[in-house]
Amino acid sequence: MGIREKTLCAIVLMSVISLPSICQEGLRPRGDVNGDWEVNIADVNQLVDDVLRGTPYDRFYTYALDLNGDEEINISDINGAINCILGAELRPMPSYSGTLPVLFIITDGMKDVTSKEEYISAKCWLDPMGVEGVEVLGSAKSPLGLLIKGHGNYTWTDCVKKSFRLKFDKKQKVLGMAASRHWVIKANAFNWKGKIEDALPFEIGRRMGMSWNPCIEPIEVVLNGQYIGFYLLYEKIRVDKHRVNITEQENGENDPANVTGGWLMEINNYSEPGNIVFTEGNGKPFFVMPHSPDSLGTLQQDYITTLLMDADRAIYDPDKMSREWERYIDIDSLAVYYLVQEVVDNPEAFSGSCFMHKERGDSTRLIFGPLWDCDHSFYRYSDDYDFDKFIYEDVPGNWYCRWIAEIAKFPHFQERVRWHWQHFYHDVYPEMDAFMDGWVSRIEQACDQDYVRWPNYSSNHNTARLNRYGKPSFHKKVQWLNEQWGAPMGE
Repeated sequence: MGIREKTLCAIVLMSVISLPSICQEGLRPRGDVNGDWEVNIADVNQLVDDVLRGTPYDRFYTYALDLNGDEEINISDINGAINCILGAELRPMPSYSGTLPVLFIITDGMKDVTSKEEYISAKCWLDPMGVEGVEVLGSAKSPLGLLIKGHGNYTWTDCVKKSFRLKFDKKQKVLGMAASRHWVIKANAFNWKGKIEDALPFEIGRRMGMSWNPCIEPIEVVLNGQYIGFYLLYEKIRVDKHRVNITEQENGENDPANVTGGWLMEINNYSEPGNIVFTEGNGKPFFVMPHSPDSLGTLQQDYITTLLMDADRAIYDPDKMSREWERYIDIDSLAVYYLVQEVVDNPEAFSGSCFMHKERGDSTRLIFGPLWDCDHSFYRYSDDYDFDKFIYEDVPGNWYCRWIAEIAKFPHFQERVRWHWQHFYHDVYPEMDAFMDGWVSRIEQACDQDYVRWPNYSSNHNTARLNRYGKPSFHKKVQWLNEQWGAPMGE
């Protein structure tokens, strides 16, 4: 019987898809469409269905269907599956390096994760892969329950390699980090200058004494039996005694004494439902997304909107000797937050993913931080670029740099930035090369495997990329900033 006849038989023999009763270890073979960890007639039948439905090549699971590697789901893939059943060899699926812990996730029914609004149920376990000091978390026979959904804005809609939010059924201590139910695994798809775009600023912020920044750890991820690459596991930003340690405010709170805090908010790039919206003193729209509480009553809405607008008016006071704005914003937390973003040259810093929080009380101030999503670090990496601008002076047209350009005009803020600069330049900066080298050494082989999985969407030779782009950009920016801030005020 020829290929065409066997294909027609496959259409007739519509087998019932069988899924594994327990989680499977390792990777599915290429061509295993239905997730039973072997290639058989049921896979051919499902492939036929997918071809007839015109399944687009835009989901993780379709990688297993694309047997010939042409990034389409078509008749040639059906023929490839039939040839496999007859004994032909298929291209192997990309695999993890084994140099980092591997997080295995299997969704109920092997469903794709297609939404960032709705969680779906899943099971998971973490294999340390022999990495020293890493504890096992669950197993294939005794997996942990969790929920998973998509994560991100632009990266969720426009990137093929996706990020995800995880919510364990019970609090878990993962990779030595404090126990929590809430985590994020980020694809960091745009991090190609050594994949230190988040790791470096987070480390600098920690050493500069920021109250809390998320811990991040490198891992590799297998989703529904398919290797989906190198990821970073983040502590999710939330109100918690081990994270943003402030009083948690109830949704819809209507006691005037309680609506003063705690607040966890994000200066937002996007016009989204739920934003607090007002007009900045420069005439541009200002979006702030509350994260805790995340559903506001009238009293809460009025309180926080008034607070932000009062801060804005004080910031745009033409008298730059005024310190009225410091009634609303903690100057030292802002000085350190700004300094970190400046040294890694992140012009998106005050446009989006810019968090601030406030403890309960009439006299408490907005604290800037924690850091998050510094993907655009080392923005001006070209050899031809001469650093002669601060990040708020060279902002791409699709971003709004809120507040910081105006705050930078206040002499007292300049003074505090210079004061913190001395600590950074003399105590923190000299140790950063060693930190970057150690970080890249840990992830080098995993990044190379990630490149095999995502050749059009990832980066390999990570050490070379760090030395060619990341480090030179960092050092050039620091030296230029030292020319601006290294001397005492007035010299």
